[in-house]
Amino acid sequence: MSVRARPTSPHLQIYRWTITMAMSIIHRATGIANYAGMALLAIWLVAAAADQEALNLVNLVYGSWFGQLVLFGFTWSLVHHMLGGLRHWVWDFAAMMEPGQRELMAWATLAASVVITLLIWTVFVWMA
Repeated sequence: MSVRARPTSPHLQIYRWTITMAMSIIHRATGIANYAGMALLAIWLVAAAADQEALNLVNLVYGSWFGQLVLFGFTWSLVHHMLGGLRHWVWDFAAMMEPGQRELMAWATLAASVVITLLIWTVFVWMA
């Protein structure tokens, strides 16, 4: 008895990349990144509860160029994930489901996440 090869499912090399596909993947990735970012917040809170020396050390790390870059990325991750959730919430009402509308919302989510992150950092961080 011969064994027939099982059919394979189409995968990423078969499908054409679309903005909605990329935003779905990024939404999942930002959800994971938000867990790591919450660990940063927890570290800061524990240091603040411990003593001034621990808080100064954490503030020194977070205030470095690398720490600021990580915090900027965390801010973008939070904003992008929130906007992606709002996009899905709109879709729950069967609104904006036409092909052109889906792509427009995906691009708008990406653009708005960058703009809002820059606004947050401009208003609340660099002006503080």
